[in-house]
Amino acid sequence: MPADLDMPTTNTKGPHDSTAPRVLVIGEALIDIVERDGTSTEHVGGSPANVALTLARLGRKATLVTDIADDARGRRIAGHLSASGVEVLHGDSERTSVARAMLRGDGSAEYEFDLSWNPPAADASSAAHVHTGSIAIYLEPGGSAVLDLLEALPAGVTASVDANIRPAVIGEHHALARFERIAAACEIVKLSDEDAEWLYPRMQLDEVLTRLLSLGAQLAVVTRGSRGLIIASAIARATVPAARIVVADTIGAGDSAMGAILDEAFRQGLGIPGGMRLDEPSLWAIGQWAVRVAGVTTSRSGANPPTHTEL
Repeated sequence: MPADLDMPTTNTKGPHDSTAPRVLVIGEALIDIVERDGTSTEHVGGSPANVALTLARLGRKATLVTDIADDARGRRIAGHLSASGVEVLHGDSERTSVARAMLRGDGSAEYEFDLSWNPPAADASSAAHVHTGSIAIYLEPGGSAVLDLLEALPAGVTASVDANIRPAVIGEHHALARFERIAAACEIVKLSDEDAEWLYPRMQLDEVLTRLLSLGAQLAVVTRGSRGLIIASAIARATVPAARIVVADTIGAGDSAMGAILDEAFRQGLGIPGGMRLDEPSLWAIGQWAVRVAGVTTSRSGANPPTHTEL
């Protein structure tokens, strides 16, 4: 049985800057039960939780608003995230959510879910940026609360969304309309190529990027697994190849890419009026940092992003 790799042996806290902007992440934290070759291991997961973890390990101040229970798995999630510097705020769920991941031969995963999503009210007034995505934008009652918060953000607070679509959880009814309402409230929008195909089955990826920008996004990204990613703004586009690595599994890779996109976007001026030019060099900087961070995560079992020191 492979070792549980929630906690790397290196220091899991990035070099936090007390003056850096705080990122408020709203979304699910859960336990991934990973099954491969007749054995199973448990890892802390959940797309938004993984984004918060990545941000903290890269040195950003991150707060996660989530929904976990006061049980063994919930305490494990809180401890795991806190150890890397994530502030965890949560309600009092009856159970901690679980995702069962069955790994295929290429390292990709098929999921089954047992979920709860009813987080406490989130206060974005002290945040510089709000990130959400995945199950948290669809599953009720929390999904509607996330939408309301994003559409009423204080002036100067930026936002991002990573769709991370789970068809078995959300179904097709109103899924595109909900996603586009949330995307319209965000400066940064990310899809995987699978998300793009599910949401926009009649569009090519370039058309999907154009659609996301037309909704109001300043930066639109489509990740493509082993083929890297495509990143676009109103004035430039770039196709960035993936890092060359030996794949352990792909769990958390897209979430690590999302965290890295935000990390580099702050360096490019996210949240500063007129700060993000998003010309081709800026897009390359964001894209290359994303594939580098995601590549390290993919080389490890479970959602285990690197620290700033490791990189």
